[in-house]
Amino acid sequence: MTLPQAAIEPIDPAELLVRTTWSTLDHAYGTAEDVPQILLDLVDVDLRVRSQALSRLHHVVHHQNTLYTATPPAAVYVAGILGDTRTLETVEKAPHAFPGPMRAELLGWLDSVANAADDETAATMRRFGFPPEEYTPFVEICRIRPQLFHAASVFLDDQDPDVHAAAVSACIPLVDDPRLIHHRDILAPMLRDSLATSALSQYQVRAIDALGKWGQDTTGLEVRQERYAFCDAEHKPQALAAEAQDWDDADLPF
Repeated sequence: MTLPQAAIEPIDPAELLVRTTWSTLDHAYGTAEDVPQILLDLVDVDLRVRSQALSRLHHVVHHQNTLYTATPPAAVYVAGILGDTRTLETVEKAPHAFPGPMRAELLGWLDSVANAADDETAATMRRFGFPPEEYTPFVEICRIRPQLFHAASVFLDDQDPDVHAAAVSACIPLVDDPRLIHHRDILAPMLRDSLATSALSQYQVRAIDALGKWGQDTTGLEVRQERYAFCDAEHKPQALAAEAQDWDDADLPF
């Protein structure tokens, strides 16, 4: 289902790679000159290459849910390749990772990026004295939310249940945008019918929390598994204990 919305400028991934001055942008480990290769490798024919690219997308371009100046253009690129048939290829999975092909993984990554610029994150930043409107990557993600939403919404009726669920979830933080908030009423039944009934407790929690936030009736909905039985969409790497230590300041998602 492509939801009705204002005209969105088409995304040309190849053009974006060329016209973006990546050397002036940053990610978790310095300048973003290596990001174009990471993005290109996401659809490589080699399973290991594209799997490593996905890992680097999470842990370099969007490390621990942080937005860097390279994150917004990377997000636009990812949105632009979602329809590429090569995103239907498989990807190596970590234990407890969300199921589905690369397309579902990329939707999950966009979900995480959008979640780092939603209303709740903005409120948290203000509470800790960091006005989100003064943080350029946050502002940029907010600016491109209609583009990201348009790209994700194309897969709301996808026949692959994993892609469908990932698309529905990715739309949740995006419709915090005042330009998109009117889509909540259309998305709400999908949250009830798909995410709230998912076998994954993460999706169950996400649906119930979002429906409650939107003022929707959540009667009869409950989390049927341990709340955090599954790892998050970032697919945490092997050093879980080290990452847990890094997240002692868990209230600071930026």
